[in-house]
Amino acid sequence: MVAATPPYTTATSMSRAGSPSPLSQPPSPPTTHNRRPHDANRDSAENANTPLTPSPRYVGWVAEAVAPLEGFIDESVDPRDFYCDLREIAHTENGSVLAAALVPDAPIHRLKLPSPVKTRDARDIANGRRVLVAVKCLALLPGENARVERLRRECELLRGLWCEQMVGMDALYVDLVEDALWIRSELMEGRLTDMIRRIPDGLRLQEPPVMARLASDMLHALVYLQGYSIAHGDLCSENLFINGKGVLKVAGFSNAVRVTPLATDVVAPEVHDSFKFDVWCVGAIVWEMAEAPPPPFDPWPVARLPPVNKLYPAWLQDFLNECFVPAVIRPSPKELLEAIWIQRACGRPIVKRLVSSFRSIEATRPASVT
Repeated sequence: MVAATPPYTTATSMSRAGSPSPLSQPPSPPTTHNRRPHDANRDSAENANTPLTPSPRYVGWVAEAVAPLEGFIDESVDPRDFYCDLREIAHTENGSVLAAALVPDAPIHRLKLPSPVKTRDARDIANGRRVLVAVKCLALLPGENARVERLRRECELLRGLWCEQMVGMDALYVDLVEDALWIRSELMEGRLTDMIRRIPDGLRLQEPPVMARLASDMLHALVYLQGYSIAHGDLCSENLFINGKGVLKVAGFSNAVRVTPLATDVVAPEVHDSFKFDVWCVGAIVWEMAEAPPPPFDPWPVARLPPVNKLYPAWLQDFLNECFVPAVIRPSPKELLEAIWIQRACGRPIVKRLVSSFRSIEATRPASVT
């Protein structure tokens, strides 16, 4: 048995939301002793006013490391002046994910955030609510730029996009205390793959109207992305998160591609179209929810998954059949939104209660080793 996960979670790969944002263990506190040579970056930042390029603000190898992200980083602020109460909630191979709070009396008008995010923050502060966010920390290393290049590619691909059903990369900062990139995003309440694992503990995720609501959110995200000729390419329960309002959001855009008539991804069984693969993945995720716990085999390479339990209504299986038909006749996400099962989705309050139940289970019952 292992300890239950923290109540808050966030996506480990995040996309950028819209303009005017430059994108539109927890860090130790600063000390005055045992300073490292690259602390000159900190001095440079404190003496700079509002630099237009990384060069005046960042020096040495740090300037070289962040150069590919010029134009995406909010260079005008020190993130530690605006975000406090940092607490680690997850750890990935690429770094820590922290929960943080926006400093209440900080001059938040200086933050370069997407308009919907800035409006939401201002509304929460005006109503006396604490603004909680997620911060992913990626350590910068001399001479190592593969992760930075991947992040730059993701930022370029998703520049200016914003959708309610997508986890947005709200801002990108450089922390000069720990020589790390800070990626701000929305703080989420639960990851779908973790919720599926809690079905044996009594989480009522398998109610057909609940699954239909979550599937509807996936389809809305795909409709939006396909409107910009973008295929996700890695849609799975580990890249799906639910926020406090009961909205399922898509994350994990590191494998996303812009599909053109001359360049398509060949990544799915029998599929030569990335858009069609994303639709197949929606069906596979619905099947995973309906048939939890997961089977002893890996379902993802299988073109057509076995029928779901006959206790489910026939229109759920009809939906899955549509997702798994050959790619040439597979419906689009927009067409699948008209399916009878999707039309019978539950409301957001039911999903919010489901998330509350999930958090209670996480807090009181240790997670099973899988």
